[in-house]
Amino acid sequence: MGPGGVDGAAYDVVVVGGGIIGLATAYQLTRRRPGIRLAVLEKERRWASHQTGHNSGVIHSGVYYRPGSQKARYAVEGARQMVEFCRAHGLPVEVTGKVIVATNAAELPQLDGLHDRGIANGVRVARLDRAGLAEREPHAAGVAALLVADTGICDFAAVARRFGRLAAEAGADLRLSTRVRRLRADGGGVTVHTGRGELRAGVVVCCAGLHSDRLAAHDGGPAPARVVPFRGEYYELAPGREDLVRGLIYPVPNPDFPFLGVHLTRMIDGSVHIGPNAVLALRREGYGWLSVDPRDLAGTLAYPGFLRLARANWREGIVEMRRSLSRRRFADAARQLVPELADADLRRAGAGVRAQAVRPDGALVDDFLIVERPRTLHVLNAPSPAATASLPIGATLASMVVSRLDA
Repeated sequence: MGPGGVDGAAYDVVVVGGGIIGLATAYQLTRRRPGIRLAVLEKERRWASHQTGHNSGVIHSGVYYRPGSQKARYAVEGARQMVEFCRAHGLPVEVTGKVIVATNAAELPQLDGLHDRGIANGVRVARLDRAGLAEREPHAAGVAALLVADTGICDFAAVARRFGRLAAEAGADLRLSTRVRRLRADGGGVTVHTGRGELRAGVVVCCAGLHSDRLAAHDGGPAPARVVPFRGEYYELAPGREDLVRGLIYPVPNPDFPFLGVHLTRMIDGSVHIGPNAVLALRREGYGWLSVDPRDLAGTLAYPGFLRLARANWREGIVEMRRSLSRRRFADAARQLVPELADADLRRAGAGVRAQAVRPDGALVDDFLIVERPRTLHVLNAPSPAATASLPIGATLASMVVSRLDA
C-alpha cells in the first residue's frame, strides 16, 4: 500500500462506526490477523452512543426468525457467544428466559407456530398453560404462553466498550470525535476523508448505523435501500412496582408488522422497562418529538420507499403515534399483558432510534444487508438481533475483509 494521507497514517483496514457491530468487527479482525494495522473511527465523543447505547439489553434467542435464515443462525450462535463472552470478561449477564403470552384464543395458532419455529432453530422453548404462566409470572394474564429459556439480558454498551478495549490492546488505533465525510476508492485502496484529515486504508468497513446509506451512496453510487429512522420510546415502572415483572414478558407479535410490540423487560440493573412503540423519527438521531432535522425529514418524506411503506401501514402508524403522545394508551398496551398496571406506574425512560432499511418499493429489509464493493463493505441493515449476534457478525465481516486483503 502506498504512503499515508495528510496525517501520515496508513492502515490495512479502517472501520467506520463505534457501535457494537463496528467494535466487534475490529475485535474479530485483531484475533483473525494479529498485527493488523487497524483504525476505528467514531464521530461521537464516546463509544456506543446511538443504537447500541439505547438498546434494551435483551439477548435474543432466535425464536422469531425463519428457520435457516441468516437472522436465525446469527441469533442462536450469537446468544451463546454473548453469554460466554460476558462471563469470561466479568460483564453483567443473566440468562433469565422470557414468556411470550397469548392474551386470547385467536393468538394460539401463532404461538404454536413460534414454538415450532423455535424448535427448528435449536432454541429451548416450552408451552405453558395458564397455571404455568402464573407460576412463572404471577401478574401476567393470558390463555397460554411460551417459555423461551435461552433469552437473557446484559449491557450491550459495556460489551461494545470491551470489544474496543481488547482491539486497542491488540494494537488497533481507536479514534473518537472523527466524522467520516466521504470515501474515495481506487485500485490501491481507499482514501477516507474525515473532518480531521485523510486516512489511507486497504479496505474500509462501514458500520455507520443511521448514516450507513449515505456513506454507501458517497462510495460508488446509490444504495439498494434507504435508512428510515424509527424511534422507539420506553417507560419504566415506578419504584416499588418492579415486583409486577419477574423477567421478560412479550406479546405474540403482529405477523404483518416487524416490530415486536410493547413488552416488559427487567433490565440488568433491576429496573423494568416497558416498550417500545415505533414512530417515525424526525431526524436520524432524533430521540424526541422536538428533535427535528429538516434535511433528514425532507429526505425521508421525499423517498418513494417511505411513501409506499406509509400508505400500506398508515393505520398502524396512527396507533403508534397516539401511543407516543399518551401515557394512558401506552399503559393500555402493557395492561394487555399485566392487567394490574396503573397509568401512574409508568415513568418516562428515554428512547432509541432504529435504522430501518427500506427498499424503493416500500418493503422493509428484514434481514442483514451488506453492500459489497471491491475495497469497501457497507453494513446497510443490521436489525435485531444485531447486538445479540455482534460476535458472529463481526467474524463474518472480518473474514470478508481478510479475503480482500489477501486477494
